[in-house]
Amino acid sequence: MRKLIRKYLPDHEAVRGSRWLRRFENTLLHPRLWHLNRRSAAGGFAVGLYCGLIPGPFQMLGAAIFAVAFRVNLPLALITTFYTNPFTIVPIYLVAYRLGRFALGGAGGKFVAPPEYSAVNLFEWTRAMGEWMLGLGAPLAVGVVLLANILALLGYFAVRAGWRFYLIRSWRRRQAVRRN
Repeated sequence: MRKLIRKYLPDHEAVRGSRWLRRFENTLLHPRLWHLNRRSAAGGFAVGLYCGLIPGPFQMLGAAIFAVAFRVNLPLALITTFYTNPFTIVPIYLVAYRLGRFALGGAGGKFVAPPEYSAVNLFEWTRAMGEWMLGLGAPLAVGVVLLANILALLGYFAVRAGWRFYLIRSWRRRQAVRRN
């Protein structure tokens, strides 16, 4: 499992080579941020799922900060945030809104689609996104936090279970080879 994941993740030499990240080299090159084991992978996946629901372009920044704070796999946390994109954000926020309405006992208004993403005028889009979220009020705010926590917990335990399943299967294969 580690070899498969490591094949697609960048190494820490990319941080040393980047002029933008060089000033954070001591923090970003901590070995636990780049080590790939079942705990760091599960933690990185959970951080990415949690931070993927941060609105706007701040998802990866949030994932990097949480990965550094919790010392989990940084590249995996950053990559996992990509589950939210312009195609998936509306259904995910709709689920979050409904979850928030359920948690608040049905309070809140009707769901309205978010503003369209504009990379050209990022500041205006971020402002419009904030106004959209404020317009939806408490159900969306509560729902996003609840959904982020639920996804992070489910993701963490799913990765741990998947890693364990992979290890058990590998052990059994090796035992079968040794017997033959």
